[in-house]
Amino acid sequence: MGLSGLGGEFSDQKVPTMAIEHVFYINNTSIITDEVLAHRLGLIPLDADPALFEYKTREETASEKNTFVLRLKIMCTRQGAQMVNDRVLAKDLNFLPMGSQMPDETGCRFAVGQQQMLPQGVQAVNHDILVAKLRPGQIIDLEAHCIKGQGKEHAKWSPVATAWYKLLPEIVITRPITGDNADAIAKECPGLFEVEGKGRNKKASVKPAREHTRLLEKARRLSGEEPWQKHFRLQKRKDHFLWTIESTGQRPEELFLTAIDILEAKCDKLLESL
Repeated sequence: MGLSGLGGEFSDQKVPTMAIEHVFYINNTSIITDEVLAHRLGLIPLDADPALFEYKTREETASEKNTFVLRLKIMCTRQGAQMVNDRVLAKDLNFLPMGSQMPDETGCRFAVGQQQMLPQGVQAVNHDILVAKLRPGQIIDLEAHCIKGQGKEHAKWSPVATAWYKLLPEIVITRPITGDNADAIAKECPGLFEVEGKGRNKKASVKPAREHTRLLEKARRLSGEEPWQKHFRLQKRKDHFLWTIESTGQRPEELFLTAIDILEAKCDKLLESL
């Protein structure tokens, strides 16, 4: 139940991330409408730590505590037979550490810059995401304001593509495998089973099943056949879980620990109400 709950923190999208929420246009002469372009920008995963920011409510004004600002200003030109900046990519988004350059229009004012908070700045996780295509003379000039949110509000704040777990497989020797049988099983599953000792002391030992996943199905089949049926079995440990997290931007280990903290806080709240 505990691990199912942990998976719920991912599936219910309760782990926060940062994403573009508001787009303020200065100029857009591309063939992509403002609404579609804003939607495309919002889905770009950003490499920013959400723990550094506070949640922003609709009533609050944007500040350095709950918002960071990206600027996209690019124009397509022709140089001879070549077109320059005909492909607008995610890497063209530039971080503005002092916040909005048009605070009167956006209502975003920073009391201090974010150079110390974000010394490496902010950029897209994948620089090669295609945002738009331009023809000579077309321009896109905008500010993108990013805030903290959760995937249950919108998919752009989703922290993972998929997340799942499985139980750790292990092989348990139920009866010693000795003599010629030890050589035979080591030959059938090399690496998974190894022979120890010599002569009358010869016996087979088993290595960690996780390191030999390609042999597990064969070991499962052999465990149901003679003469191995009484000697070993393949099972799964119910106290050891292997998680796979496909992140959209944040490091998977950070997502996992954050999900644990959220689940722990829920458990504490439940215990307090009992």
